[in-house]
Amino acid sequence: MLTLTGLTCRFGAVTAVDGVTFSVPTGQVLGIIGPSGAGKSTLLRMINRLQAPSAGRIDCDGLDVTALRGRALRRWRGEAAMIFQNFNLIPRLDVVTNVLVGRLGHLGALRGLAGLFSAAERAMALGLLDRYGLADRALERAGLLSGGEQQRVAICRALMQSPRFVLADEPVASLDPRNSRMVMDALAAIAREAGLTVLVNLHDLALARAYCDRLVALAAGRVVFDGAPAALSAARIVEIYGMDEIALAEAGLAPAHA
Repeated sequence: MLTLTGLTCRFGAVTAVDGVTFSVPTGQVLGIIGPSGAGKSTLLRMINRLQAPSAGRIDCDGLDVTALRGRALRRWRGEAAMIFQNFNLIPRLDVVTNVLVGRLGHLGALRGLAGLFSAAERAMALGLLDRYGLADRALERAGLLSGGEQQRVAICRALMQSPRFVLADEPVASLDPRNSRMVMDALAAIAREAGLTVLVNLHDLALARAYCDRLVALAAGRVVFDGAPAALSAARIVEIYGMDEIALAEAGLAPAHA
């Protein structure tokens, strides 16, 4: 169980995340929604500890994540794998090497510097690529792949960390509808088949309602909705996004039944 209590992040006079409190059970796909600037990315970065909280606490099965330092913090970052909107691959390296990069945290310093991956690690990387339909692209340069393919490579890299959590920050924002569904299928499978907890920031409410077990909405850094996707009514969406229903429909944000 991952629990956030009063989690807050301030940048000078600006409060990006304001007293966020909720818990996420193991194996749940939690969608985090809300307008741009609501604090969604900052929230995920605090969970991974890429961003230090200004106040509040992160707990995981009795572990105070906010107190971690040094090696313990590096271990946590390996357990809470990040997937970013812009993929963060190394374009000139081949696909399988990009996936193997996810294993660096498990190697000793010398092996990591030399890139000395074992046969078992290479087999694991190829197995992940095969699972997500990319085995035939393993030796191609990552920069030659489409955006959707690159994001699936990024998912494979994250899984190479052997994480407990996957934190996906707008993973489909730059993708077309077909590739968006393929990436969301992959993220949903992580929870369903591997039992991992997935927290995913999404702008697309149709995808959020289709793929997430639960939605948490942020507005001005605060939780303004926490519940099942079916409970997210048109009226609540208007409240969250600060737009009328016509503007929401034009932006593609209104739920299908609204």
